[in-house]
Amino acid sequence: MTRVVLHDYFRSSASYRVRIALNLKGVAYERHEVSLLNGDQKSEAYRAINPQGFVPMLEWDGQRLTQSLAIFDFLDSHVKEPPLVPGDPDGRAHVLSLALTIACDIHPLNNLRVLKYLKNELGHEQAEVDAWYRYWVVEGLAALEALAAPRAGAFLYGDTVGMADICLVPQLFNARRFDVPLDAYPTLLRAEAASLALPAFAAAHPDAQESAA
Repeated sequence: MTRVVLHDYFRSSASYRVRIALNLKGVAYERHEVSLLNGDQKSEAYRAINPQGFVPMLEWDGQRLTQSLAIFDFLDSHVKEPPLVPGDPDGRAHVLSLALTIACDIHPLNNLRVLKYLKNELGHEQAEVDAWYRYWVVEGLAALEALAAPRAGAFLYGDTVGMADICLVPQLFNARRFDVPLDAYPTLLRAEAASLALPAFAAAHPDAQESAA
């Protein structure tokens, strides 16, 4: 039997994505908490198995995989159903573009290490750090709404949940933590609601993880 271990942090957006994907695929996994607040990601032990020191990292029968979208691709190759991206080239490219808008354009500017650097090393006040977060999230979500709306259905692409929705839900969770108004994004909110109604998303929610207690 394949042994799967997910090294993650309960509030990490990228980790949240991978928990959703594993749940959708029906893959049972052990969860190893790497506390970003306590600095576990900087420990010698963790750096020895993941030189970047990031989460998530997925161990699949000893193979170590990093970067959430690369993990999605790996999962699609090993567990065919349900697919996380459409099979046709046009649909695949569209879904990847939506997912990458979140994973590459919005999230990296606003993850914990960037926010801590702005505050601690560069000396910005918390209000300035929060304004930075909101500015880039609003700009990114506005673009995502416009990109997704023409081809969206219940989910961001038609009526089938996929990679774009997996990336969207954690991003909106974090946006609310920073009081980002979301009413201007009806397509995104509709896809989020449809996604959160699925057990795979509910089980992956940060509040459902043991370390959230």
